[in-house]
Amino acid sequence: MIGVFNGLGEQSRRLRFNGPKPCLTRSELRALATIDHDRRAFVAYAEDDGRPVGIARLVRSGSSADVAVAVIDQYQRHGIGSVLIAELVADARAAGITEVTALVSAGNDAALSLLRRVAKALTVSYEGSDLFVRAAIA
Repeated sequence: MIGVFNGLGEQSRRLRFNGPKPCLTRSELRALATIDHDRRAFVAYAEDDGRPVGIARLVRSGSSADVAVAVIDQYQRHGIGSVLIAELVADARAAGITEVTALVSAGNDAALSLLRRVAKALTVSYEGSDLFVRAAIA
């Protein structure tokens, strides 16, 4: 995750973390690195050098899961986020998850577009200045 985080510019970090985010804390890194029955991740790697260029994560809570996607600036708009979220949602469906949720920065049109592409139904509401997105996937 740190490699992907370091590849995000200031604006990408603001959009992904819903505000300024100069660094990740130890506890955030530990939480992001934890993979188990309720926490899953898919990572995309650069073909030429094998470094991570994107990550999609979910944290399950019953039949719902919170999702997040990040792709380093250099590789954005190449379809990597779309592939990552499609794989993550397919895995979620197979695990019995019926909806995904995300807290999205109000100006993050790319994230909303990604979620619209994989959702059967999408609802969006404001949570403070951010958007709370609920997407039915089953």
